[in-house]
Amino acid sequence: MKITGSASAISTSDLSNRARQQLRLALSRIPHGRLCSYGELARQAGLPGRARWVGRQLSQLPKETALPWHRVVNAQGRISFPVGSDQYQRQLQRLLEEGSADTTGKLYWRQRRWPLHED
Repeated sequence: MKITGSASAISTSDLSNRARQQLRLALSRIPHGRLCSYGELARQAGLPGRARWVGRQLSQLPKETALPWHRVVNAQGRISFPVGSDQYQRQLQRLLEEGSADTTGKLYWRQRRWPLHED
């Protein structure tokens, strides 16, 4: 399938690859100790309204990735994995190490949100 632009045709796979590259770049820019929502990460990547797509892409990252996937949480400032699951514990541990959460699992969403928002 081709999407026709004014100057040239771009395949949907090219668009998808470009979107993944934009996402990875935006993800890599989340500072240590900060938290970002899926929706905000989508906006930062130039993909507004694609929060669910961002979540799917992050779930497909290799387990050993150096990208800071653990800094991305839902819009309520919570880890999206089921509480107590291995994935939840893994993400929480990384956030604890960065000072973005406490040992009860509470995330410092308002204090650590990135980019800064006035609530």
